[in-house]
Amino acid sequence: MALHASVGLTGEDRQKASFTINAKATNLNRHGAAVQLPRELPVGSSVTLKNNRGIQVPARVVSQISAVEGLRTYGIEFVEQDEKALQFWGISFPIA
Repeated sequence: MALHASVGLTGEDRQKASFTINAKATNLNRHGAAVQLPRELPVGSSVTLKNNRGIQVPARVVSQISAVEGLRTYGIEFVEQDEKALQFWGISFPIA
């Protein structure tokens, strides 16, 4: 969906430095989103997303979508498709 949300993102960047940062999530879907942040993340790495209601879910970086002026966009997917992940965005997605 063409919605966006602010999220907290925790993980390790390409230089193995731990970080916790606010990021912008776009293209929200039931399986994950695209996230924008000024860090270089390795594809396949694990991160934790935290929404504004305090819910945390594990996720995996599946692709780098773009890199423009130091701001990188990554495709991320929830590791588990449990109830917490399904309710993470706080919206109901249409069934195809």
